[in-house]
Amino acid sequence: MAVVVNKDNNVENVTAVHLTKIFRSEIKKWPDGKALILVLHKDSAGETETLERLIKVTPAEWKALIAAHKDSITLADSDADVLRIVQSMPGAIGLVDVRSVDNTINVVRVDGKLPMEAGYLPH
Repeated sequence: MAVVVNKDNNVENVTAVHLTKIFRSEIKKWPDGKALILVLHKDSAGETETLERLIKVTPAEWKALIAAHKDSITLADSDADVLRIVQSMPGAIGLVDVRSVDNTINVVRVDGKLPMEAGYLPH
């Protein structure tokens, strides 16, 4: 999985701790003040597993978290949809399969690492 943001977002690197707070909806704005919008798949086993390990929640807790934060979470059907939404929303952040990454978005380093480097995201 790769963490992706809008091209206009200047964030190039986040810590795993900060990313955890973003996905737990504990952080609601980017450093520049833009509202944070999580763009998640409606159904992606890989994404769900990555997020459950990253933010240390059970599947039931994860579903409850999504339900409780519908105002800041947008659900997409596919990686292409995630990329399209992130590309069109300046405050958006999403997860996509690394093979889906293209030049319409920016990939965020996690703890200084890029996707496919050991320790990028918990898998």
